[in-house]
Amino acid sequence: MTSQITSVLQETRLFPPPEALVRQATISGIAQYAAMCAEAEQDYRGFWARLAREHVLWHKPFTRDLDDSQAPFYKWFEDGELNVSYNCLDRHLGTPVENKTAILFEADDGTVTQVTYRELYHRVCRFANGLKALGYRKGERAIIYMPMSVEGIVAMQACARLGIIHSVVFGGFSAKSLQERIQDAGATLVIAADAQVRGGKHIPLKPAVDEAFALGGCESVRKVVVYRRTDGPVPMVAGRDVAWDEVVQGQADDCEPEWVGAEHPLFILYTSGSTGKPKGVQHSSGGYLLQAVLSMKWTFDLKPDDVFWCTADIGWVTGHTYITYGPLACGATEVVFEGVPTFPNAGRFWEMIERHKVTIFYTAPTAIRSLIKAADLSPNHHPRNYDLSTLRIIGSVGEPINPEAWMWYHTQVGGGRCPVVDTWWQTETGGHMITPLPGVHTLKPGSCTMPLPGIAAAIVDETGTDVEKGKGGFLVVKKPWPSMIRTIWGDPDRFRKSYFPDDFQGRFYLAGDGASLDLDGYFWIMGRIDDVLNVSGHRLGTMEIESALVSNPQVAEAAVVGRQDDLTGEAVVAFVVLKQARPAGADAARIADELRAWVAKEIGPIAKPKDIRFGDNLPKTRSGKIMRRLLRAVAKGEEITQDVSTLENPAILEQLKQPL
Repeated sequence: MTSQITSVLQETRLFPPPEALVRQATISGIAQYAAMCAEAEQDYRGFWARLAREHVLWHKPFTRDLDDSQAPFYKWFEDGELNVSYNCLDRHLGTPVENKTAILFEADDGTVTQVTYRELYHRVCRFANGLKALGYRKGERAIIYMPMSVEGIVAMQACARLGIIHSVVFGGFSAKSLQERIQDAGATLVIAADAQVRGGKHIPLKPAVDEAFALGGCESVRKVVVYRRTDGPVPMVAGRDVAWDEVVQGQADDCEPEWVGAEHPLFILYTSGSTGKPKGVQHSSGGYLLQAVLSMKWTFDLKPDDVFWCTADIGWVTGHTYITYGPLACGATEVVFEGVPTFPNAGRFWEMIERHKVTIFYTAPTAIRSLIKAADLSPNHHPRNYDLSTLRIIGSVGEPINPEAWMWYHTQVGGGRCPVVDTWWQTETGGHMITPLPGVHTLKPGSCTMPLPGIAAAIVDETGTDVEKGKGGFLVVKKPWPSMIRTIWGDPDRFRKSYFPDDFQGRFYLAGDGASLDLDGYFWIMGRIDDVLNVSGHRLGTMEIESALVSNPQVAEAAVVGRQDDLTGEAVVAFVVLKQARPAGADAARIADELRAWVAKEIGPIAKPKDIRFGDNLPKTRSGKIMRRLLRAVAKGEEITQDVSTLENPAILEQLKQPL
């Protein structure tokens, strides 16, 4: 553990919740929020048990709320039985929701498919029956390697229906990544597509599956089910591969759900680990579903006539919780999009919001920042040219949003009237943890505000002592909550060391983020603990330096990392994308000096970047996540030995190797 982290970000702009929204909000006003927090504080076991009985349908009611006898391997509602797919689909049959549109699917080329809840139920049942006919049963593991599609959601729901534990692998991952996940999970089934279609391009997927098998160690897999997304040739391995259409052909429209215990693993989702070996985050069925439902209702203030759009991929946890499970369990109509935000032009998101009359929009800061740049370069596709009047709530997910991007999002997309729910949570937490509630919190650009009722988040120093308001430290959660990670698949020791370290005597869940608490009790996320720089004894969060850079009118995006420096311990290295063409020579040196002076003015001389490197873009995965590990290697002048096959733009790394 390290000494206290310094917070240098100052934000004074305030945005109270609109009165009309407060009046009709699910959690209405600060008094109701405070009352719920007080109930959880007095009896948090009873608080969660009450909510689980009210919001989840149980086949066999639970009698035990929390079992903490083997902490930190907590169990919630353990003797209860349910089925997650039943909670998402069957619960709506026989109600008006069954004829409501569940999914508005928009393909890359703009083709729109509408699927009602009854139609989705039948599609899931037919596929589940097909998997049963292939011999698959409760407890087996399935790897799902699919593009954004109705079929991807059907595959996940069908696995949940049968008690098959799914592990979705993002379509941008390489054959090697796929092989590692098949091996680690001991998968017996792979469900894949022939290809995905993004930005007008056909990107093959099935060849990566075949290559994964060629690498060896995938002998546990009995069948590969292949969904045909395109008309191209698809080599099929006799005896192993079977077409999706053949699996569902002649299958019944109904399928009795497999009732499972609340602690039965719903899914394993692999996330990068500091050692380079992927961590299989294991989530339960009952507790996970509860948080998915509650956060849909609380954070997004979901109403029956809302049209909800989360732009994430089902390969990430956001796509699990806020596409496949949360919206469907709540009977929402949701938009599912196959393509990218800049194809065929930079107005794609705004045109879709206008056409589908989206009311709740949830996307990532990376997407917002790239669209800010796109709007400047292509004014015809600026959000102001579209009718976004149906929007009532807009959200941010994936990383801290810098205040200037927050302001652009609020004013240009939300019209200055939509609350921005800046959500902090993780793959490991299962659902939202710290977030504004649209009918409760006065917003501060860049702050995720306060924890949800029942979430005992805190900021502590290296001894585990709460820091004073106005100070920074380590973000922890002091009490278990139902949707928390249960373990790392096959590696309980790694789970304990990663999340309940000895530094805190295993008392707290360590989020791995640095954060600060302002004088109003608002949380500010400062980036990963390993993204905190130690410059001349001052510990600075990289996110704050990035925010300062992006607040300069010339800058579209920035990423900050550290490298060793003999004089200061660590030096700040900034990778910057400008709103204009990438500068060179004297121009680049001049702009770099201007940006250093800007950071010194915004934060202080201590935070000035020693190196500034300009690029046309930053190295990002196909989901839009900036690969800071690669940037750290570039900053240090190291050879890049990591797999870069998940990058959207691997060539950008060469561009960024040139310091000023």
